[in-house]
Amino acid sequence: MATEILMPALSPTMEEGTLAKWLVKEGDTVSSGDILAEIETDKATMEFEAVDEGTVGRILIAEGTAGVKVNTPIAILVEDGESADAVPAPKAAAPAVAPATSAAPAPAPAAATPAPAASSGGARVIASPLARRLAKEKGLDIASLKGSGPHGRIVKADVEAAAAAPRAAAPAPAAAPAAPAAAAPASAPAGMSASTVAKLYEGREYTEVALDGMRKTIAARLTEAKQTIPHFYLRREVRLDALMAFRGQLNKQLEGRGVKLSVNDFIIKACANALQAVPDANAVWAGDRILKLTPSDVAVAVAVEGGLFTPVLKDADKKTLSALSAEMKDLAGRAKTKKLAPHEYQGGSFAISNLGMFGIENFDAVINPPHGAILAVGAGLKKPVVKADGEVGVATVMSMTLSVDHRVIDGALGAALLQAIVDNLENPLSMLA
Repeated sequence: MATEILMPALSPTMEEGTLAKWLVKEGDTVSSGDILAEIETDKATMEFEAVDEGTVGRILIAEGTAGVKVNTPIAILVEDGESADAVPAPKAAAPAVAPATSAAPAPAPAAATPAPAASSGGARVIASPLARRLAKEKGLDIASLKGSGPHGRIVKADVEAAAAAPRAAAPAPAAAPAAPAAAAPASAPAGMSASTVAKLYEGREYTEVALDGMRKTIAARLTEAKQTIPHFYLRREVRLDALMAFRGQLNKQLEGRGVKLSVNDFIIKACANALQAVPDANAVWAGDRILKLTPSDVAVAVAVEGGLFTPVLKDADKKTLSALSAEMKDLAGRAKTKKLAPHEYQGGSFAISNLGMFGIENFDAVINPPHGAILAVGAGLKKPVVKADGEVGVATVMSMTLSVDHRVIDGALGAALLQAIVDNLENPLSMLA
């Protein structure tokens, strides 16, 4: 019997995507787990695997087609001896077959939309054979998982995501804060339609740039952040001379291993340790409750063409500076080529945005929901300072601004967190203790 292969939801917020590349052709035989195609979401290009066995009878959506809605049929799988000619192409697929010419990719990567499977009697669990086997190996109850394949089918990625998730991860309702994010498609300033804005510039020369999926998502999330999160800001200056001297010594010793630590590596470690020292600030807003995290999962903003990623360094407090440095380089490199998986840039309770390398002295960053805070880091500059002995001298001083969600962290708690970060940076040896 023919089976429709549907456009998957590769992240919790994905509504549409671009079918970037087919890795199979009509007539190819596939098995469960084989990679069928590469799908572009707003922030990543991800592989899409088969959940059924059979022969690719017909490809309904051509390579390069943008704006393909989740659950749209993209191909038909037939059984041995069955002819694809006998299977009528779904009407819904027809309009999407023409590849889109403009950049109208889709929103964020995310959760999926399940697929048909096999089971018998009673409460039917729809899952691929590979997913069932993996769930059994990992000791997971297959019936408790949410499927992301066609028709709700549980696939390999769902099992792996469940296995990777912290067991205590939280009451199911807590995951719901994503709802507001869906609310605000952004294309023009609030209250003004695109046509109204265009009329303001009639007779003036301009180039219209279509919003791609990443830009749409950034616009929606930052609009949500500034409209719904009560930000307040705490500012401090840090003297970096001790850190710069210590960094120089470490880099000299690590030279033989090909390791070169950046100031940003120390900032990540300082923030991770501070979240452990001030655990009440290691928290996120979850709609009707606050989730206090145990590990220090620190996100770091990485600029990429057309937007940014915030890859998350999990358990950053437990990792050495050299391990953090290597992981950050890997994540940043793959972010620039959009090769990060959703679990690598979702989550965390705290973020860092460093514009110091661009010469920016100080700025205020926008909180990335559902995080409780974000640290904006400026450039380290030589400035006159009053030393401990009362003498005037010169020191390397860096400005930092902590943007805080007042629903999660109050003023005194935010101040304690920022003080802990400053203490770590001004006494770098303590971070290794």
